[in-house]
Amino acid sequence: MSLERLREEVLEANLEIVRRGLVLYTFGNVSGIDREAGLVVIKPSGVPYEKLAARDLVITTLDGGTVEGSLRPSSDLATHLALYRAFPGVGGVVHTHSRHATAWAQAGREIPCLGTTHADSFHGPVPVTPEMAGDQIAEDYEHNTGAVIVRRFVGLDPMRTPAVLVAQHGPFAWGRTAAEAAHNAVVLEEVAHMAALTVALGGGRAISQALLDKHFLRKHGAGKYYGQPDS
Repeated sequence: MSLERLREEVLEANLEIVRRGLVLYTFGNVSGIDREAGLVVIKPSGVPYEKLAARDLVITTLDGGTVEGSLRPSSDLATHLALYRAFPGVGGVVHTHSRHATAWAQAGREIPCLGTTHADSFHGPVPVTPEMAGDQIAEDYEHNTGAVIVRRFVGLDPMRTPAVLVAQHGPFAWGRTAAEAAHNAVVLEEVAHMAALTVALGGGRAISQALLDKHFLRKHGAGKYYGQPDS
């Protein structure tokens, strides 16, 4: 993919999370990576979405050095970079403060898999990180945010559970592309809302492993049969 095309994809993903109601003002960011070139395209910090254009996006290296762009990159850049370095299948990362997913993060609770809507996209609960220590917050905060996410995924497949809740902060989601990452962020917010309503109604029993596996694997497994064959 050319960098110009990646810029357009990342711009569209940023606009999509606004359209879907996941972002207030400038509370969110999306990035995408060109793995072959080792370059990341990310939203600039604090720029209103209604004024955002492809030319405003910032291009950086995986070490965080700016290659192209006159604006400051998102303050969450270091977290995005940590995820790209740790999860080689990831091609796009989204961070929002969407209402229901953030509520679970603020409560320090994972989002349980209570039904098939959740299981269609996430192969089990959406995990929550431990709270960050004072020294992690005081120095290299965004880098350390990425580090606690990576540690939380030891033993988990990030492509089967493409999202996390950072305790007392908010959600991050990812995918093979920036567009897929935005899609997963939208679905994450929906299942967070559903789970909150279910728990409030007195429910909360986790879905059976058999039903979880059936719904996830029919869309994402080697023998997937949901939708049309890949062209």
